[in-house]
Amino acid sequence: MELKDKIRAIPDYPEKGVMFRDITTLLKDAEGLVEAVERMQKNLEGLEFDLVLGPESRGFIFGMPIAYNLKKGFIPIRKKGKLPSEVVSREYSLEYGTAVIEMHKDAVCPGQKVVIVDDLLATGGTAKAIVDMVESVGAEVVSLNFLIELDFLKGREVLKGYKVETAIHY
Repeated sequence: MELKDKIRAIPDYPEKGVMFRDITTLLKDAEGLVEAVERMQKNLEGLEFDLVLGPESRGFIFGMPIAYNLKKGFIPIRKKGKLPSEVVSREYSLEYGTAVIEMHKDAVCPGQKVVIVDDLLATGGTAKAIVDMVESVGAEVVSLNFLIELDFLKGREVLKGYKVETAIHY
């Protein structure tokens, strides 16, 4: 199955010159969704890890079924101010400014091995911020797993030294 055929391209969104890859068309296609999750999960075969981490919100979509299928815990990475207990935070750069993501300070323990799952690797800023949070509590990132990678934005370079897997390349 060609997953790219199930992803809608929207030109000039959110601004002129950008080709937005809309995964909602993939998500509504049952066979496409199953295939996407299975491909991402296959990239984790043979890896030893304790937890799956997924950033809000599309990391939840793909991270939860993978964690469930592999009988692993799932840790949500949230936007600032959404978690009720003590958090670890990281600021990261966006195209037009900065944002902050957080995880509960006790969500990941020293020595645990984690996998980060998200829908898209673009510039790598969000993923690197999550890596930094995980490492700040003494845990280890063993893989970063994305559905889509926008190769021309070179996000993989920001994650040099880490295992990075993607199912679809643009």
